[in-house]
Amino acid sequence: MPSHQRELFFGLIRIHVLVHASHEPIFGLAMIEELTHHGYRIGPGTLYPLLHGLESSGLLKSSLKKVGGRQRRVYTITSAGRKALDKAREKVDELHHELHEEHPRKVSPPADISGPV
Repeated sequence: MPSHQRELFFGLIRIHVLVHASHEPIFGLAMIEELTHHGYRIGPGTLYPLLHGLESSGLLKSSLKKVGGRQRRVYTITSAGRKALDKAREKVDELHHELHEEHPRKVSPPADISGPV
């Protein structure tokens, strides 16, 4: 994935992680597989720092759990993470609406063609 796309999608990946963590405890490999299902190609070298960053920000918390006979670092969403996810949901809904508008609101004043150049 080109670096400009990676930067553009990184916020969406964070939201995906928070969404899944809001429903159940998550771990890295399962999230890599889930993100692949959504068309994101993300490896452990990208995902684990993202998870650690979300934890450092107070949006996730982790603990070691035995899963399928193996020790895994499992992440759960925090109350701050739920609040951030609720706000992100509002912003994503707003963006979704704007992406699908036939004529989005103008952000620049119309050019005055008759004025001086």
